[in-house]
Amino acid sequence: MAGRDAENRHTDVDGKRHTDVTDSAESTWEQELLDHLRPAARDVRRIVDWLAATVDATVSLRDDTGTPLAGRTVPLDEHLAADIVAGRIASAACEDDGRHLRLLRVELPPPAGAGVLTVSRTAPFDRRTSEVVTHTTAALALLLCAERTTATGQRLARATSDLRLAILQLLMVEDTVAARRVAAGLWPGLLDTDTACVYVVESTPEDRDRLAEACIAATRDHALVVRCPAMDAHVIVVAPHDTAGPALRGLCDRHPDTFLGGSLPQGLAHTATAYGQAVSALAVAHFRPGKAAVHAERTHPERLMDPTVVHAWTTRLLRPLDTLPHHTRAELLATTRLGLEFTAVNAAKVLGVSRNTVRARMERVETLLGTDFADLTVRAAVHLALTAQAGLDGRRTGPGTAPVHLDDLLTGPALHSWAGDLLTRLDTDPRDLRRTLRTWIAAGGNAERAAHLLGVHAQTVREHVRSAEPVLERQLLAAGSDLYEVVLAHLITGDLDRPRLHPAQSGLPDAPVHR
Repeated sequence: MAGRDAENRHTDVDGKRHTDVTDSAESTWEQELLDHLRPAARDVRRIVDWLAATVDATVSLRDDTGTPLAGRTVPLDEHLAADIVAGRIASAACEDDGRHLRLLRVELPPPAGAGVLTVSRTAPFDRRTSEVVTHTTAALALLLCAERTTATGQRLARATSDLRLAILQLLMVEDTVAARRVAAGLWPGLLDTDTACVYVVESTPEDRDRLAEACIAATRDHALVVRCPAMDAHVIVVAPHDTAGPALRGLCDRHPDTFLGGSLPQGLAHTATAYGQAVSALAVAHFRPGKAAVHAERTHPERLMDPTVVHAWTTRLLRPLDTLPHHTRAELLATTRLGLEFTAVNAAKVLGVSRNTVRARMERVETLLGTDFADLTVRAAVHLALTAQAGLDGRRTGPGTAPVHLDDLLTGPALHSWAGDLLTRLDTDPRDLRRTLRTWIAAGGNAERAAHLLGVHAQTVREHVRSAEPVLERQLLAAGSDLYEVVLAHLITGDLDRPRLHPAQSGLPDAPVHR
């Protein structure tokens, strides 16, 4: 061994003294075995192969059923192997047809019990070879146990992650009762709240797992932390009572290239709305020195509207859905909210359904509302209604309330000032970004159709729209709250015609729609 003299003397059974000279290569086997046990190199098959090469033998490791785990198959006495597995003997040595065999019991993690390590060589086992085999057997038992523990931990981590996602998906469709029931087993009291804030933390896909663990540590398991199923760089945090904001901001300060978007406090049943707000705020965070933004930090058009008028208009617009069972209505509203914010594919991932299901649900809402979601002005109006609906908290205007038109919402000096200030930011660019953006919106966000109307290349349209994003501090090419606010600004200033909504439900006359 490494700690012994290279020259070892012993007396053989015949009374003669012998001297074994161990060269430097042979004296390092312990270090080699330790190297194989390092975290980056742990592998049962490699250790068995190393043992075979080190002691010049054929080595086999099998479990209690005789199933090979590593090495090459070695013929052996099955009765002897059964005694070792059963624990009647710990090891055995024998000679068979000119081969010298050692059989040793190897403890395996439950439920396997024990396995058998068989070492077969042509030369007899000397003291060094026996020591190598004995120490390797112990190392294999430890490694197998560690692998089982690691695998169990990984399965538990995956199950916990899947459970967190399932809870989020239940919240997204307003099934708070089921969400609380699922959460109660592992996180008692986590969802015992009336309101919560949703945060979206963004890093890179490669760092997302580390970021999720950091979010769990920062919130001390007092928030629902979910790896976003739609965006590989996002981690979603649902925090009761807005308790996680400061901790997550600190996380962004400590980690480079990390951004944070947060929602306003929302009822737990309106988690989907809060999620959309958080994603919108995240877009703003990319333009902020502190890398963080909250939805309330920016003036939004619905906050400048008369709440009574907004509620009356929203109730009237969404009334066709009131005839549906509560669960179906909540499912359709939640799906439409996400479908207006994201692509059908990403909305499906967040909800845990197929994209065809998302499209079918949105088409049903279109039919009920008499609308066409291909029109960006329609999408913006319905998105406004769904945002306002989240704040209704079950309140409805009475049947005698006079019809309220979209025109009634889009009036008032505060709104006109907000819309004018927002869009005039584009006027300083000589490329006439405002004209390009207006035409692109009227074309349903289709760069090719807008390019045809403007007489330019489609790539020019995309570049103009992309250039408008930092000026407006809003993401436009990705459909969502930011884009719909810009669309509403155009409706308020009269740069775009009012959308076509079902006249029987909205109180609006039919109006021409830009295509």
